[in-house]
Parts: sequence; structure tokens; C-alpha cells
Amino acid sequence: MAKVLIVGSGAREHAIAVAFQRDTAVEEVFVSPGNDGIAQFFSCFKYEAKDKNEPFVEIVNFVKEKKIDYVFVGNEQALADGIADYLEAHGIDVIGPSQKAAQIESSKVFSKNLMKKYGVPTADYAVCEDYVAALRHIAGQSFPLVLKADGLAAGKGVIIAQDKQEAIAALDLIFLDKKFGNAGNQVIIESFLSGEEASIFAFSDGEHFVSTVFSQDHKALYDNDEGPNTGGMGAFAPVDKFFMLKDKVDKVIFEPIFQGLKNEGMPFKGVLYAGLMIDGEDINVVEFNCRLGDPEAEVILPIMTNSLAELCQAIIEKSIDQCELKFSGQYAVGVISASKGYPEAFERGKPIFIHKGIETLTGQIYFAGVKQQGENLFTNGGRVLCATALGSSLQEAIDKAYSMTECVQFSNQYYRKDIGQKGLKV
Repeated sequence: MAKVLIVGSGAREHAIAVAFQRDTAVEEVFVSPGNDGIAQFFSCFKYEAKDKNEPFVEIVNFVKEKKIDYVFVGNEQALADGIADYLEAHGIDVIGPSQKAAQIESSKVFSKNLMKKYGVPTADYAVCEDYVAALRHIAGQSFPLVLKADGLAAGKGVIIAQDKQEAIAALDLIFLDKKFGNAGNQVIIESFLSGEEASIFAFSDGEHFVSTVFSQDHKALYDNDEGPNTGGMGAFAPVDKFFMLKDKVDKVIFEPIFQGLKNEGMPFKGVLYAGLMIDGEDINVVEFNCRLGDPEAEVILPIMTNSLAELCQAIIEKSIDQCELKFSGQYAVGVISASKGYPEAFERGKPIFIHKGIETLTGQIYFAGVKQQGENLFTNGGRVLCATALGSSLQEAIDKAYSMTECVQFSNQYYRKDIGQKGLKV
């Protein structure tokens, strides 16, 4: 039986931990750094990057001390910082791509250029390295346009400009106000894609891959997909209307991108997330992530019936092609509760009340931005928690997820009221 360490601190890592916990092939689960909500159920280890030359040395020491078999990295920043390379250099098996391969998320410029080189369908784009060049580019474009900060921005570095004035305001935010810090040193300006968004994961061992069912995130802050983009306000899976497109996605998106990464000398080992825009038979990649998505992980993992430990072992042993992903046939809906003001400024320190009635409900609360003081949990982040429930129908899962959400309350709580509704429309 395996001992596993999960790296990350959000609801996604809580969902990964729960998936490992229910796995009969797993003896013990640790999370680093985790959060105070996760710590109520799992052993959490908070590491400090004291030495910039060896930022993950404490994790290496912890893994050796606890005789942990492998590390599953949920957090994109750790992957971008090279945690997989560091752990493997110290003889530790890790589920997560190398720093070079993680550029598929940490640099949108790298990702777009890779897609273009290997024929992966995506929106037309231009790379602008400074404010003046970007202004010149938008002058000749039709609207709407999509502007993306090049680097990691916690899912918030994408702005849709409906006209030239909004585009200039976005460039001001990115280049002049440094809204996204160094992540905005370069900007991708894309043509706008119409259609419906969907997400899909692929587990890869660097040679082969297997992909999941589709899920659907709700990135906009408000109902009906209005307001600013967030890290995700909720998700559901599977997305029945896209089921017949899975083989096509494998062939035209996953196969060429994995082959491309391998050709470039950076084979991808871990979980690749593809964010797609689907318009009929027309499929384009909006973005790739180098790890499980959040909140998609909170709805995909609960309905996946495979042993997560066996999938990890297959990645380590390069035998993922011998695995077939299986799902329960149920629907999962996850509703994010956020602090009012997110994704901008928000208050922390609001007590979280979990009503006893939740004990009669079937589902799972995954904690994200929380902190414990005394015996109580308090809000400590923009996205506070995710309430996920399963149902034999999508409507049943929606109803259960909202019943769970209503059982967890805090001051200035905000959540969308329409998670999953798109899946009910034919």
C-alpha cells in the first residue's frame, strides 16, 4: 500500500486527497501545505522555501522521513518553479510535468506557439511585448478581442474587450498598472471564439495518455456568464452534449500536443488540462493547464471509479496505455462559495457556520480559503470552499449541491445560482 504526498493548498488538493483516501491501494495521505480545513481530515505539512536554490528541500526531507512512495503535485506554481525536476533529481517519483513541460501553462506565449507549430486548433493570435506594440496591434483589429497575460495569474489574467476603449483599458491594467505583475510582461491578443466552453483532462506517462469525460467550468463571476473572469465559480460533469466529441479531441488535440512536447525534448508526465471552446463540430483550445483544474477536479474525481493510485503507478511505470478510465454513470455538481468582492479585494476572518442538517445530505465539502482559530473555521481567501454532490440525473446533483451550499454559511458569502444549468439545455 502506498503513502502519498499531495502538493497544494486548495479545494482541488482536498478533492485529490479524498480520492486517494477512498483508494484501497493507499495507506496514508499527506498534504503540503494544505489548509486548516483539509487539516481536519488529513496530515498537513507546511514547508518554507528558505533557500531559493533548493526551495523544495524540506519536502524531500519530509518524503524520506515518512517513507512516502510518490508526490502528486496539484499546484501549478510549484510545477512552474520546477518541483518535479527537483524531486526526481533526489530519487523521488512525482506525478507532474517538468519545469520545461509546465510552460504549457506558465507561458501562454510558449503554449500558443507550440499549438501553432503542431497544428492544434486555437484562436488566431499575436504576441505583444510592450504597451506601444499592443496599442498598434489592436488599432487594426475587429472586436471583441481576448487579451491574456502571458504568465500565471490564478485564472484571472484573461480580459475580453468588447471595443477599442475596453482593450486600451485592459492594456493599461496589464502593462502600466502591473495588475498581474511579471505575468503581464508579455500579452497575447487573440481573436474571440464563439461557442460553449468545456474542459477535459488527460493522464499521460510521456509516451501514451488516457482522457476523461468532459466537465464544464463557470469562470465568470455572475450568473449567465456575466462579470469578470475568476478562477472558477463551479463545475459539473459529465457534459452529455459533448460525449461524441471525445475521440476527436483525443486525435486533434491531445495526440499532437503530447507528441509536440516529446519532440521538443520535454515529454509530459502527469495530468494535462485542456480548456476548449466548442461550436458544433468546431473545437479550439482556449488554454492548457499542466495539472488538474480547479473546480473541475472536484467533479471529475468523485465520479471516476478507477484507483487513482493505480493510475499514478501507471504514469511512473510508463504503462498508462494499459489503463481505461471508468466513470460511475452519475452526475457531479460543485458550487464554489466565495468571499464577496472576489476576484478583487475581499474581507477575511468571517466565521464559517456548518449546519447540522448537512449530516443528512450526501456530498462533500472541499475547503480552500479557510483558517482555523480556536475550534472554528474562518474565511481566509477569495474562493472559500466547494460543495460537491452526486446524483443519478444532473438536476438531482444540482439540487443536492445547492442544498449543501445552503448548509454552509458565512458573512458576505457569494455563489452563482446557475451552476449546471447549461447541461440541462439540449
